[in-house]
Amino acid sequence: MSAFDRTVARAAKQTRWRMTQAGKRGRDLLLDPVHTHSTAYTEEQKQALGLVGLVPDVTETIDNQLKRVFMQLGHKNTDIDRYIYLVNLLDHNETLFYKTIMSDPARFLPIIYDPTIGEACLKFGHIFRHPRGVYLSIERRGRVREVLRNWPEKDVRFICVTNGGRILGLGDLGANGMGIPIGKLQLYTAAAGVPPHGLLPMFLDAGTNNAELLADPLYLGLRRRRLPTEELYSFVDEFVAAVQEVFPGCCIHFEDWTGVDAVHLLERYRDKVCCYNDDVQGTAGITLAGVINACRAKGTKLADESFLFLGAGSAGIGLANLLCAALVDEGLTLEEARGRVRMFDVVGLLESSRSDLVDFQKPYAHAHAPMPRSDFAKAVEEFRPTVLIGVSTMGGAFDKDVVEAMSRVNDQPVILALSNPTEKAECTAEQAYAWSGGKALYAAGVQFSPVSYGGRTFLPGQANNFYIFPAVGMAIYATKAKRVTDRMFIRAARAVAGQVTDAQLAQGLLYPLQSDILETEIKTAATVAGLVFDDGLATVDRPADMEAYIRSLVYAPQYAS
Repeated sequence: MSAFDRTVARAAKQTRWRMTQAGKRGRDLLLDPVHTHSTAYTEEQKQALGLVGLVPDVTETIDNQLKRVFMQLGHKNTDIDRYIYLVNLLDHNETLFYKTIMSDPARFLPIIYDPTIGEACLKFGHIFRHPRGVYLSIERRGRVREVLRNWPEKDVRFICVTNGGRILGLGDLGANGMGIPIGKLQLYTAAAGVPPHGLLPMFLDAGTNNAELLADPLYLGLRRRRLPTEELYSFVDEFVAAVQEVFPGCCIHFEDWTGVDAVHLLERYRDKVCCYNDDVQGTAGITLAGVINACRAKGTKLADESFLFLGAGSAGIGLANLLCAALVDEGLTLEEARGRVRMFDVVGLLESSRSDLVDFQKPYAHAHAPMPRSDFAKAVEEFRPTVLIGVSTMGGAFDKDVVEAMSRVNDQPVILALSNPTEKAECTAEQAYAWSGGKALYAAGVQFSPVSYGGRTFLPGQANNFYIFPAVGMAIYATKAKRVTDRMFIRAARAVAGQVTDAQLAQGLLYPLQSDILETEIKTAATVAGLVFDDGLATVDRPADMEAYIRSLVYAPQYAS
């Protein structure tokens, strides 16, 4: 038997083991959301597992159960009600939950994640039903290992951890931000097939500066203001060290930390442990994919493009860094690549005379006279960027003057309004197409409906990280990678971009259809996994057929026979 065959057989054996009833019987089994079949037990299973009389005397298929879920969802009037229903389903029947989400990802991803997750986080303490994941409080300093060992699953492969410091475009939400790690890890499984048993959502509670939350009697976090940076980083150091001991095969996914912390913590650990930051690297990867396809549509090369950003926080800087790395791959020097990037923050242009910049912003602070934020449209005219990127969380910031200026200096202006949720988008799809006279190549961080303009129907794409990080996660899962590199996100970006057809591109679509997301991410994961092996970062034997190997690991939401 080859190494590949042994790996596949081992994975299949592990899957069969996890799909047994874990030694539980009767009501204990019915109340176990991971192993329950609910109404789908056969007569033999009911007899053997002490379930006779505890379930209706029928044997339903999971497809019939799915019909009931769809019917019940049809009675819900809002997406937040549908979100609450689905989270409750997850708490009771994990298999049926993933069967539901994976049956129609284009329908359900906007409910379990963007844009509904923003509202869910704002209301998290009020709609809370059941704890999920680990809540690691600063009050547990010195005992982090003990807290982690309380988690029942011992083979944890990913921890998605936030401190709630900057949730989407909504700011400091403290413990309400726990909805994000929960949702992100659901996307690992729903979008890329990573088995759910090894996924651990975590909130690292070091307080909040949100006065409204501190005054809310239903707030679920510590009622204290945030720690000074030095104390916070010391606690994160303890957490990272504890993960290496308690879950040695685990990758740490940092999510929605404040901008400075996001960048500095990534730099602190990226060369020491297996970790990444989706806001920095995942956002960059999906944006790079969109720019690559915009170049396809225009008939240009990446090295021909220049970029103007509105937003210079962790997402903007991470995006600029990855774009520059990709430009270096195309033959530019790093200095030349950085020269193609201009950035504005809330104050104005990043330029060399400013004394308020943090260390990671300075490489993009070129020599130039100061320009206030109000001169952004003038900056478009002066710098003549081919690509406009919004990561500002300032809804409507790409107004008519800005879009018209982009259209004057470009035959096909590329406009990426990436902030979310929906009200934070720098401009809508309809605005981009109308104000550009139908010339724009547009995508947003949220999904907009097709737009009819000038006798054409445009399909605005969603530049959402869920095309990237679950596929990278599956590649890490499959290879047991020792480290996560920027090269992996560049490779993922190119793989995602390459799966958009010419016909789709002609309608303005810069990203693959969400309805095909599992297939898209399997192929992307196989490509990234190949790079992990090429770079010597894998800790398993290389399979002969990478895509077949990835497919053998993909989670299927079916009950054990």
